[in-house]
Amino acid sequence: MSYYVVVGAGPVGRETARLLGEQGHDIVLTSRSVSDIDLPGVRAIKADAADAAELSRISRGADAIFMCAMAPYHRWPTDFFPIIDGTVRAAEAVDAKIILLGNLYGYGENADGPLRSDLPLDPTSRKGTVRTIMWQRVSRANVPAIEVRSSDYLGYGAVTYFSLLALPSIVEGKPVAFLGNLDADHAWAFIKDAARTLVASAFYTGEWGRAFHVPSQNASPRDLMRRTAALLGREISQMRYYSTAEMEALGMHELVEMQYLFDRPLLVDSSDTEHLLGVRASSLDAMIADTVRDYL
Repeated sequence: MSYYVVVGAGPVGRETARLLGEQGHDIVLTSRSVSDIDLPGVRAIKADAADAAELSRISRGADAIFMCAMAPYHRWPTDFFPIIDGTVRAAEAVDAKIILLGNLYGYGENADGPLRSDLPLDPTSRKGTVRTIMWQRVSRANVPAIEVRSSDYLGYGAVTYFSLLALPSIVEGKPVAFLGNLDADHAWAFIKDAARTLVASAFYTGEWGRAFHVPSQNASPRDLMRRTAALLGREISQMRYYSTAEMEALGMHELVEMQYLFDRPLLVDSSDTEHLLGVRASSLDAMIADTVRDYL
């Protein structure tokens, strides 16, 4: 069996560590705040990935480093780059592969869908630019690298536009406000499927220096809200979208530049992930049930 280091103890990082541990590998899950974790084969070590020397020490002998860390949303331009630089330098020091958890922001507003993993990155937002620079830094490393790109998450513990804006109102049976066009189809990725894609990527025998998309399920925000409410036995009295002026007035400045993701259909082509890695999307019902399991 192999030794792997998972950086970032959020929902995807923990699920990735769990899957690898269940396969019998020796796993370290590390972040600045991780505490003891009850997962077979998984050890928790507090560390800052920006400290390349410390991460190198932890990663000595590792086959790969999974970079699943998340910076605060409003601090991506300042906080992500030291983390990525530390990860790359550590991986190069111990000759470990890098598997980076990313998203779709780098394709930008002008990309035609369905989005393919071989499309050039052409960001049109600050956050998309950050994600693009992160992949550029990793792909230039002196070790093999893969990026796993995900659309908006569903699943237990997911902190996303849906969980922050829509879910609380659905749970309380209140009117729901969301972003963009409520009837535009949107790709939703499951936290567990993201982890499965990351793990499968570690064993990919083809040429690295490429991206894979997390297989997703498509549903409009309106449909997702209705299906979530139905599972919870709730009624939604009203659904509407936030205007840009409202978002600005409510201090939702970080959402304004990303609203384009919901203004029109956002579809993802994951056929290469399915064919080359053998990972397919879970059902939308399974994604929703896991998202709301605390409320059932």
